[in-house]
Amino acid sequence: MNAYVWTKSAHLLFVMAWVAAAFYLPRILINLAEAGDEPAVRARLVLMGRRLYRFGHVMFGFAALLGLALWLHFGVAGGWLHAKLALVALLLAHYVVGGRWLKGLDRGRALPSAKALRIFNEVPVFVLLGVIWLVLAKPF
Repeated sequence: MNAYVWTKSAHLLFVMAWVAAAFYLPRILINLAEAGDEPAVRARLVLMGRRLYRFGHVMFGFAALLGLALWLHFGVAGGWLHAKLALVALLLAHYVVGGRWLKGLDRGRALPSAKALRIFNEVPVFVLLGVIWLVLAKPF
């Protein structure tokens, strides 16, 4: 039981770190869209975004490995888990899209409008709410 609690605690820590990155990356994109033509501000935001994107991928990797250990070694299972993983995949896709927009700036691509990015910014909140509900309620 002790190994299970430690594994789950570490999984949750890395999940929280990744979700923080998933919440903040769209905010950096909004700031970039609103920065205008100020090169120093844009350069700083792009640097922050790159570092955050890399950090988020590392945190996701650790969270996924620990989640896999929970599933395979400790037998965490149920229909709710499939639904949770589908939402996690959706959240990861959202994160990757944000990262591609950030990388596209290096190739001269424009970002979506600040309004579209603000809507994009809210998506992870609702997806995470679904994940939390599935984990706590285990409805099926």
